[in-house]
Amino acid sequence: MLSSFQLDNGLRVLIKEMHHAPVASFWVWYRVGSRNEIPGITGISHWVEHMLFKGTDLFPKGELDRQIASHGGMLNGMTWMDFTTFLETLPSDQIDLGLRIEADRMFNALFDLEEVASERSVIISERQGAENRPTFLLGEELQAAAFRVHPYRQETIGNMCDLETISRQQLWDHYRTYYGPHNAIAVLVGDVDAQRSRGRIEELFGSLPRGPQPASVTQREPEQKGERRVHLEGDGSTSYIDIAYHAPAAQDPDFSTLRVLNAVLAGANSMSLFSGGGGSNRSSRLYKALVETELATSVSGEVTPTMDPFLYIVSATVRSGHAAAEVEAALDAELQRLVDQPVTSEELVKAAKQVRAQFAYSSESVTNQAYWYGFSEIVADYTWFETFLDRLAAVTAEDVQRLAQKMLTRRNRTVGTYVPRNER
Repeated sequence: MLSSFQLDNGLRVLIKEMHHAPVASFWVWYRVGSRNEIPGITGISHWVEHMLFKGTDLFPKGELDRQIASHGGMLNGMTWMDFTTFLETLPSDQIDLGLRIEADRMFNALFDLEEVASERSVIISERQGAENRPTFLLGEELQAAAFRVHPYRQETIGNMCDLETISRQQLWDHYRTYYGPHNAIAVLVGDVDAQRSRGRIEELFGSLPRGPQPASVTQREPEQKGERRVHLEGDGSTSYIDIAYHAPAAQDPDFSTLRVLNAVLAGANSMSLFSGGGGSNRSSRLYKALVETELATSVSGEVTPTMDPFLYIVSATVRSGHAAAEVEAALDAELQRLVDQPVTSEELVKAAKQVRAQFAYSSESVTNQAYWYGFSEIVADYTWFETFLDRLAAVTAEDVQRLAQKMLTRRNRTVGTYVPRNER
């Protein structure tokens, strides 16, 4: 049974007792990511996340890792389009350390000038490393072309020009605006007593002040009126192709249908950004049409739950000796087949089974359960996680074809190709 409540300062709290192992996981989620950034400060949320590992007066730099490790636990943090989150998983009799860490850095991070300068170099190096990967370059250009208005058009890492100029004051202002109890969700799952844990969370977090009300993200991407194309040339010996369709948000009733559609086409990918893990897609339509015919070395489909409508992306790595245009033609044929003909009952059952398996795999531990409850509160609410399998079970072959006819149109897509310079 999950208990939920809200503190007077706005902090939303979810607690779930799971007593099968003496372990507990505590997460704090902030409703801020690249979705909340504007040109000039792209990448600032990811940078603030880094700074929250650089110490407070109570937990100086390096102390978090030392104390967590001494108790046999783990800690982590990540920033994405819709959120920034931090977690600690520990033996349940030590989980209070995680609560104290998160309550402290919610208000007391230092943002030392030398640490800001040092982290600028780290993040710029991270960006430069990403730029060495053709798949990153292609994905970044594709996303920017697919969105003209919505801030989903920018990568979480940020643009290089902004990473070079963001100031300590801008980082501090971003922290004070977004990283307070008024904009946060705390999730505790594991071998804990819910009532006692509630009292401790109220004690540690209840006195923290609200920050200023963050600005709402009001931009809504207009309907795309025609196919867009991006073509990149660069280093390497391999060509890649991505096709991105505007797709439903997590709360849309068609999101579960999209999960099944993708499983039929490309195999069920992991639903969790945290745990990863994906099953084989060898029985999928695209694997048979592209990989078994030796047009491509790999093919995949990406479905991501998001607050606002995002993208359904089909990606393929072109096999040496073939051209991206050949792979695109084969992709188009399979996509059109899904539009023209309902999936068979056997395909539907298998696809739903694959999605269920991925969902189960990504939610089996206390850490993953805590992830899912917090993530669901970001993109919808915690019942989104609890009712996902019911929504999945209701998907029909007619639903899949209807969504394919609505979504998989040329006017709704952006096509991106990356080819080596020597193949132009």
